[in-house]
Amino acid sequence: MSGTLYVIATPIGNLEDITFRAVRILGEVDRIACEDTRQTRKLLDRYGIATPLVSYHEHNEQTRSEELLRDLLSGKNLALVSDAGTPLIADPGYRLVRKARENGIAVTPVPGPSAILAALSASGLASDAFLFGGFLPSKKSQRRKLLEGLKTSRATLVLYEAPHRILEALSDITEILGDRPVVVARELTKVHEEFLEGAASEVRNTLATRPAVKGEFTLLIGKAEAPSADETPLETAMERLLEAGIPRMEAMKTLARERGISKHEVYKRLNERE
Repeated sequence: MSGTLYVIATPIGNLEDITFRAVRILGEVDRIACEDTRQTRKLLDRYGIATPLVSYHEHNEQTRSEELLRDLLSGKNLALVSDAGTPLIADPGYRLVRKARENGIAVTPVPGPSAILAALSASGLASDAFLFGGFLPSKKSQRRKLLEGLKTSRATLVLYEAPHRILEALSDITEILGDRPVVVARELTKVHEEFLEGAASEVRNTLATRPAVKGEFTLLIGKAEAPSADETPLETAMERLLEAGIPRMEAMKTLARERGISKHEVYKRLNERE
């Protein structure tokens, strides 16, 4: 009988931010796969856990996942953790989880800390819909292309960014997305936790005045504003399109697309007024 792979969330800063269940399972499994054994050992020492560690990171993920899969198939129970937060979120691990599922091995999540949700919950930005974009690309052209693609998203955007690129990122955001409200969450749950909020340009200027910009950053960008509703009467809008030489059927399709209704509804409303 095969073992179970536990995907366990660990603290993103404050070592007290871990569940009782996570502590118990970390102490019960046969091995713990982690990014940096030195980092994870600090957490285990804090809770008196002596479970053996094995490194599992982006540079050895392909080969190590095969080894760990053999352990699982032999009946061993394993835990997968990242250096901080929930595994697989902008971190390695999906290959092992995928291989485990393909081989009928139980994969059990043990939820807990996540920088994305921690930042969003305390940001004051709308949280009814959000989009996580991972780390912004390091190259300026790629970063700007990604932001262009997110320009019309009607969700709060959540991104990770490195401290040495945060000023450039905020400049690109201002230029491409407009001077939207943003929140920069720095060093979440740590001693120097900080939230900077305001227009993108304002937050950038605040950071630019500092001698050095350090820490781990989660960047949140407010939603794009909804386009203002077109209050032009439907008949008038239709007449303008026809006068511009657009065929009637194409004009109805255009009105339907612009007003977010079906072509049938446009046809019905126009006929009701004739």
